[in-house]
Amino acid sequence: MRYKMLGTIIGREYLTKVKKKSFLLTTFLVPVIFVVSIVVLVLMMNRMDERAQNVAVVDQSGIAMPYFVNDGANTYTDCSTENPDSLKSALDARGMDVLVVVSPLDSVARTVTVSAYSRKPLGVDFSSGVSRKVSDAVEAYRISTYGIDNLEQIMKDVKASVSVQEYTLDDSGGETVSESGIYMMMSMILGIIIFLFITLFGGMVMSSVIEEKSSRVVEVLISSAKATELMFGKIIGVAMVALTQFLLWIVLSVVLLGVFRVIFGDRLFPSDPQQVVSAMGVDPAAAESLGVPTADLESMMTAPADTLATAAPQNEMSVVLSTLANVPWGQLIISFFIYFILGYLLYASFFAAIGSAVENEADTQQLQIPLTIPLMLGYFIALIAFRNPESGVVVWGSMIPFTSPIVMLSRIPYGVPMWELILSIALLALTFIACAWLSAKIYKAGILVFGKKSTFADLWKWIKQK
Repeated sequence: MRYKMLGTIIGREYLTKVKKKSFLLTTFLVPVIFVVSIVVLVLMMNRMDERAQNVAVVDQSGIAMPYFVNDGANTYTDCSTENPDSLKSALDARGMDVLVVVSPLDSVARTVTVSAYSRKPLGVDFSSGVSRKVSDAVEAYRISTYGIDNLEQIMKDVKASVSVQEYTLDDSGGETVSESGIYMMMSMILGIIIFLFITLFGGMVMSSVIEEKSSRVVEVLISSAKATELMFGKIIGVAMVALTQFLLWIVLSVVLLGVFRVIFGDRLFPSDPQQVVSAMGVDPAAAESLGVPTADLESMMTAPADTLATAAPQNEMSVVLSTLANVPWGQLIISFFIYFILGYLLYASFFAAIGSAVENEADTQQLQIPLTIPLMLGYFIALIAFRNPESGVVVWGSMIPFTSPIVMLSRIPYGVPMWELILSIALLALTFIACAWLSAKIYKAGILVFGKKSTFADLWKWIKQK
């Protein structure tokens, strides 16, 4: 292979792609859409408080009304002595938004039914709030029917909610707090990213090959360059385009977030602990009652990562921050780029071979099935990884080259022995070399075949050719 010619082809492929309007459009639009979506979501969360409503309550049971206490969103008015049917038609005239009717008490089932009437559909928060209030009333009534002194307090005392505190031990015996839910989210996100990137940019290689073949441009190119040089030049050129676009997405996203941070200030990314808790949709007083004091939150926001990794957890927020501090970020980032590049090269070689065997994308559906199956299988195994990262199917999935780019990345947050990581990468690299050699044989023969729909039998025949 002539490396100077290969470099020329890579440069041509790279410049052709980055100068296209579609590349420029997606490069700038994707970060904008991503960041704007985040900003809109955060601003919506900051404004998600329900509109204040005046609620008329007709309590026919005689047990529920004491539990309808006014709150920040709703004002409850006792209308138990009035006729519900009359109130329904006079809601607007009475200045009421909602009518809640609690049925008479069923003495046999010891329960009630609740109905709510309004001009506009009610939100889920309102319905669940009313349900909770009436449920508390029914529970209190049932407790009172037993005639046991202090039964309500006894039931509160016997209720228990025991959580498991997870610790990860290092080689020296040191322990750090961890939370499997954080690892689960990271596994899912990394698996999705690799899956999307391989299919997206691998498909770009295939489309590019089909475009050159259908337009007969390849006949001109093949007169001055070898078929294998064209294939590898196209694969590497698109890989460079992918990395360029990925890095630009990161840079542009960070810049846009900074711009919106300046525009919206603390409304977007609150720095004050009280605002952080409020932005999460939790009342600061309620957060205190749940064991998340804002004073501790402030100290955690300013504490260094190594302190969080070793400090004893005081609440859920400290567990999250400590878990994030324990993630092997260096290994994770390096492994991401290695698996992304090798996984892309492996599948891109197949996509290039498929593109050379057809003249339009409609004919690729059947030939793509063998590629789609292992990618989908790898993604599903990655979903199993957060349930049991050391299960046999997950470990083998992280070693088999056709699924390892997705599965191994989902295992790394949980910790992977270095020898397994090295073995997985080595197997992936060797498999790429072998498959690239086979794909090159298909590409060399198929790129000049016109007017015929290729089959798997044709691909096998081209592979056996010397």
